[in-house]
Amino acid sequence: MNDDWRLQIETKDGGEALVEHLHAAELEHDLSRAFHDRLIVSREGDTVFVYAGTRAQAEGARDSIGKLAGEHGWSLEVDFKHWHPEAEEWEDPDKPLPDSDAARVAEHEELIATERKEVEAGAPAPFEVRIDLPSLHDAGRFEDQLRAEGLPAVRRWKYLVLGAADEDDARVLAKRIEGEAPEGSVVTVEGSGSLAYAERPPNPYAIFGGLGG
Repeated sequence: MNDDWRLQIETKDGGEALVEHLHAAELEHDLSRAFHDRLIVSREGDTVFVYAGTRAQAEGARDSIGKLAGEHGWSLEVDFKHWHPEAEEWEDPDKPLPDSDAARVAEHEELIATERKEVEAGAPAPFEVRIDLPSLHDAGRFEDQLRAEGLPAVRRWKYLVLGAADEDDARVLAKRIEGEAPEGSVVTVEGSGSLAYAERPPNPYAIFGGLGG
């Protein structure tokens, strides 16, 4: 079951002071003592993101950060969201998830239709089919074959990447590629780099709790 929770914190000082205090040993101890799973903190300009594995953990982090803001006189705006797996969006934490197969299918179809419209309007393809070829020679030959079939791929060394308008199209394309690619090729479907960047800001600053190696 998907259970991802996020705090998006807008700051007035670039977020540096808040991140420094989130690094502090006493806060780390309080959070790790109260919650058993890790929190991941990242900063992008004036915005600080805190990711948690449970609602209780996210709410505890929100309370701790609110206490810090009060002690230091910081002005923070905190937006609390839950990742909605079918809609593939951060949404209100109290919005109910689909409770039936029919509801989940309907929401998935709505997501696919939205993604296709965005791509048709010029947005980057949100999904990729990535092919890891056995050799550079295989990659070059297979790239030529795909282009001849009307499937222009981006090649980097022995890897080929094809964009897809949505996850369903990506999986259909991946199945086709698996039947055509040279023996030993590995075909995967994943969100594009731009999508991953938008949903998971880079530069993690801190991890609270056990890392487990």
